[in-house]
Amino acid sequence: MDLKNFEKPEYFVNRELSWLKFDDRVLSEARDKSLPLFERLKFTSIVSSNLDEFYMVRVASLKDQVHAGYAKTDIAGMSPKEQLKEISAQTHELVRSQYSTLNRSLLPALEKVGLHLVMEHEKLNEEQQAYVDRYFEDNVYPVLTPMAMDSSRPFPLIRNKTLNIGALVQKKEDSLLSRAEDKKEKKGKEKEKEKELEFATVQVPSVLPRFILLPQDEKTGQRYVILLEEIIERNIGKLFLSYDVVCAHPYRVMRNADLSIDEDEASDLLKEIQKQLKKRQWGEVIRLEIEGKIDKRLLDILKEEFAVKDSDVFEIGGPLDLTFLMKLYGMEGFEDCKVKKYIPQPVPALMNDDSIFANIRKGDILLHHPYQTFDPVVEFIRQAAKDPDVLAIKQTLYRVSGNSPII
Repeated sequence: MDLKNFEKPEYFVNRELSWLKFDDRVLSEARDKSLPLFERLKFTSIVSSNLDEFYMVRVASLKDQVHAGYAKTDIAGMSPKEQLKEISAQTHELVRSQYSTLNRSLLPALEKVGLHLVMEHEKLNEEQQAYVDRYFEDNVYPVLTPMAMDSSRPFPLIRNKTLNIGALVQKKEDSLLSRAEDKKEKKGKEKEKEKELEFATVQVPSVLPRFILLPQDEKTGQRYVILLEEIIERNIGKLFLSYDVVCAHPYRVMRNADLSIDEDEASDLLKEIQKQLKKRQWGEVIRLEIEGKIDKRLLDILKEEFAVKDSDVFEIGGPLDLTFLMKLYGMEGFEDCKVKKYIPQPVPALMNDDSIFANIRKGDILLHHPYQTFDPVVEFIRQAAKDPDVLAIKQTLYRVSGNSPII
């Protein structure tokens, strides 16, 4: 048998494009109306978190290959440049489909079950406006760090995956010239300043919840949620008191986070990893997400400063970074819109008062996760950690949860 007959490029699918097919499969779960509504929200969120990781590592690796002049084709016959071009086209379509699902299917369905996501702060009623303004003053304003760019201040470092609000600001007339200046001179300078716009930005703080629950409508029982960036955008003028805010729009960047560590050359692997992790915040911008209705002047500044091509710019028709939908899933209530929570079963061999070590001495114990509880594993580590006869605990941890009891 001639094996070369099975090596034709058309017989293979490129690895990165096959991964996009997988994420499209996840999105199909979000579009499946037979699933409970909040489960569909969860799948929509997973699509976003998957794409983030895909771009930071896989797309970043291809960008590095292009920069290095590597042009060898893969088994599917595609060079790194060709892969990037096709990835861009397919990802744009995937994101368009994702937001179409959100706007045309999920948000209307949420309305029907009594949850309204306020997409634009301009649509708040008077009571809601007062509530979010008070929330801004009490909780948001103290943790914001607005930054501006001009001839004396360079473009600030925008960190990977953070949500930011970019603005074009213009000095107010009263602050343009001192009162002592001649009226004629003032008029001429005002005309000159009229066209001078400065770029300013503020990071949406990750220490605060991404969405805020507004007071419930007592008559209808409808619950309202607004995103943190909308509250900041509504109050952004308070951050730049001597300026008029011409426009303000959220944006987000994805940087090259593909670590390149030579384990053989590194004298201290831990220090090398720490050094590489710090470099991540300075990595090349490989994806720029911006609000679909962004002011073109602001977009031009972002594209220039981040040095991104049009193919790497994603105009989003809705909220940026839909990973917040996973938190929305965790809202109390709406249990009818979720799959009934599964409670892992206890392990029969451990249903006694003996220590886990005493039970192990009796014989082997099979733990079947996630169907049986993970508590015995945690208890095993806890008891070992307290045991004075235990010299060391060595364990491989993979994708640890945020509040891991093991850690």
